[in-house]
Amino acid sequence: MQNTDTLEQDMPQIIKTIGENGEEIFMKLQEIVSVNGKDYALLSIVEEDTLPNSDSEEDELIIMKMNKSDDECTFEIIEDDDEFNLVAQAITDDDEEED
Repeated sequence: MQNTDTLEQDMPQIIKTIGENGEEIFMKLQEIVSVNGKDYALLSIVEEDTLPNSDSEEDELIIMKMNKSDDECTFEIIEDDDEFNLVAQAITDDDEEED
């Protein structure tokens, strides 16, 4: 994944990114979680034609590492299984605390 842009400030945090094959992908930022001093984004993919109504509870969730520099933010796939499991556990723990 590469550079991202926020579409509109008034809408839910919808992010446009470019996939590995050059296609545009729209994702909704569900939550940001910090683990060991690093930020991770919990995202769900939304279809371009449903952007104004992108509040589906059945969305598949994706966890990606956030890399921030100046005014840009990039998302990176978490390739390390231990790192991914640590972040997933932190998200699960946060959800259990909210219930």
